[in-house]
Amino acid sequence: LLNLLAHARSGLPPGPRPLPLIGSLHLLGDKPHRSLARLAKIHGSLMSIRLGAVTTVLVSSPAMAREFLQRHDSVLATRSVPDATGKHAADVAWLSPGPRWRALRKMMATELFAPHRLDALHHLRSDKVRELTDHVARLAREGTAVNVGRVAFTTSLNLISRTIFSVDLTSLDDHGGSEDFQEVITAMKEGLGTPNVSDFFPVLAAADLQGMRRRLARIFARLHAVFDAEVDQRLRGRDAGQPRKNDYLDVLLDVAPRDEGKDLLDRDTLRSQFTVLFAAGSDTSSSTVEWAMAELLRNPSSMAKVCDKLAQVIVSRRNIEEAD
Repeated sequence: LLNLLAHARSGLPPGPRPLPLIGSLHLLGDKPHRSLARLAKIHGSLMSIRLGAVTTVLVSSPAMAREFLQRHDSVLATRSVPDATGKHAADVAWLSPGPRWRALRKMMATELFAPHRLDALHHLRSDKVRELTDHVARLAREGTAVNVGRVAFTTSLNLISRTIFSVDLTSLDDHGGSEDFQEVITAMKEGLGTPNVSDFFPVLAAADLQGMRRRLARIFARLHAVFDAEVDQRLRGRDAGQPRKNDYLDVLLDVAPRDEGKDLLDRDTLRSQFTVLFAAGSDTSSSTVEWAMAELLRNPSSMAKVCDKLAQVIVSRRNIEEAD
């Protein structure tokens, strides 16, 4: 009761009155985004809500988001790390702004996402798109159904793995390999997105009551085994005098130490950075394509318009280019 009284007097933005112990968790339901939208209509675009023992402030309008994310971003940039990540929170996605975060972010910005690096990888993207269209065309000739989600995921996965490691981790014809990797990425995102008692009641985090931390540790271990194999192979190649591939892994290894000290890029940081890049770049893109295709199939008139537009822009017997 004292806790609730303190909440009421703390000068927070308006919001639903919390119940003892659970706060306002009972108001979220199985579609939290819709529940929060309804609450925002009642309490405003700046709203405070008690989730278990954690007080959260929600922003739900463009004007208020601009205040938080643009004008006061340096004050409000600290990240809340899900307990399920355990010790695997060493990357820019979870680190709080500081010298280490800035150094990692600068490295990614200059060596991975800079315009000159993206331009240099234009041929790689063209090759992957061509592989995808050839694969779909062959399935069409054979009268075989196309698993849009799988082929889009495989293409995205190999595009990232080529950018980082200069190798394909699977192929469009290797159903087992891509499905296994997609299963791991999906399980990781589900683990991070599932409501966890440890996040709402930090005092219980050590017990890991739902086993989320243990489950994600096994998933991370499967990913890290793949990444470690690529790193170790590259290190052996360097020792043998093999030529550089000048990919992102080479850039990182130029900075990373050979020992496991507390330097900027120890092995745990490499694993975390690869995990974030693969998770953020593969499943997100393929899910977007899959949803778009599903919506077009549900709306034949929109599908017809898209096909007409493609016929106008892309002349027959010509490869699709990024400019298209």
